[in-house]
Amino acid sequence: MNKYRTTCLTAMIALCISDVMAQQWTLKDCIDYALANNISLKKTKLQEYSAIEDIKQSQADLLPSLSFSTSQNGTYRPWPEEGKATVDNGYVQSSVDKIYYSGSYSVSGNWTVWNGGRNTNTIKLNKLTAEQAKLDSAETANSIQEQIAQLYVQILYSNDAINVCKESLETSKKNEERGKEMFDVGKISKADLAQLTAQRAQDEYNVVEAESNMRNYKRQLKQVLQIADDKEFDIAIPQTTDEMALSEIPALNDVYTSTLSIRPEIKNAKLGIESSDLSIKIAKAQKLPTIGLNAGVSTNTTSMSDNAWGTQLKNNVNVGAGFTVSIPLFDNRSSKTAVNKAKIQKENYMLELQDKQTTLYSTVENYWLQAVTNQNKFKAAKVSTESAKASYELLSEQFAQGLKNIVELMTGKNNLLTAQQNELQSKYLAILNIDMLKFYETGKLK
Repeated sequence: MNKYRTTCLTAMIALCISDVMAQQWTLKDCIDYALANNISLKKTKLQEYSAIEDIKQSQADLLPSLSFSTSQNGTYRPWPEEGKATVDNGYVQSSVDKIYYSGSYSVSGNWTVWNGGRNTNTIKLNKLTAEQAKLDSAETANSIQEQIAQLYVQILYSNDAINVCKESLETSKKNEERGKEMFDVGKISKADLAQLTAQRAQDEYNVVEAESNMRNYKRQLKQVLQIADDKEFDIAIPQTTDEMALSEIPALNDVYTSTLSIRPEIKNAKLGIESSDLSIKIAKAQKLPTIGLNAGVSTNTTSMSDNAWGTQLKNNVNVGAGFTVSIPLFDNRSSKTAVNKAKIQKENYMLELQDKQTTLYSTVENYWLQAVTNQNKFKAAKVSTESAKASYELLSEQFAQGLKNIVELMTGKNNLLTAQQNELQSKYLAILNIDMLKFYETGKLK
């Protein structure tokens, strides 16, 4: 029995631990979840599916159309003229029935044999449109990943900032306790003690503010992930090392050259130019003749005939076929307007490509400058933190011996806190911007 209870207890503990661990979101977890659930991304996917349907429709338009039609009519003639014949469905009937019925049945088909290549070019155009819709989805996915990475790093920074603020608070508490002891023996004044108390209260405020910032970043991350519930949301805190912030920064031109071949917004703009070329061909085809084939089979029946229904169907069968040639002579300038607008659209896509290339270069350059700047800041901040820490430790010892006053002690402590925060900020900004450069270079975010 004891063994059974022990096993059950172990299983329950394991389940609890598993549940807690399941709530720790890694960066990959966040990205995978967002790519599967983000509403903006789902909308772009729907546009992609709609474009695929347009492809299928344009392909089906190459095939002949076939339709069946029938009409059933009843006629009432209250005062028919005796001895006169009646024409119904093209047949002369001698019956003088007041009420009679007639029906017609036909199967017809039409096929556009040639229309200047508009049908085949429309298929090509719809395929490019579908590819552009797919690239729109990829562009949205990249944007979402960037947002997640930035918020994730902000949460990591906030987590370390909270720890720094808490360490500062513990130091302030110790200083306040030491100040109370010194006040009791008359070494410092009540005003000096009040300053130490104010410093401790300020550090408590800093902890609350840092925790609030972290909760806000988590809220923003939940919004990107489309999570709308009150369940506990937390991220896994990976180990970040100084080496990550001091890693080699990819060369600016190398990153930009790679982005031109993999970024979906650049591919999309190039496809836009291709699609405008097809639009020009389709517009020019409006000036060309259209050749079509048609064929049909029809028959009819009437109650005014003495023949059986099946016999009437057989005897009244008509089979016909033909072709049509439509030559546009004057179209009120519609074809010329379509061609000119397609050419204007091509110019617009070319300008859009240049604009996106410029924007992309600016984005990459900004990440590169931020990476270089914050890496150098981090190197300087590490030295500054070590110096401020050593200085504050010396000030604390001298303050305890009565060699330094409250102002000097608090100034040293504030300098240390500022140096620690600067080090953290530059460290995480360097890591973020280096990772963003690698993301733009490879298309993968790690």
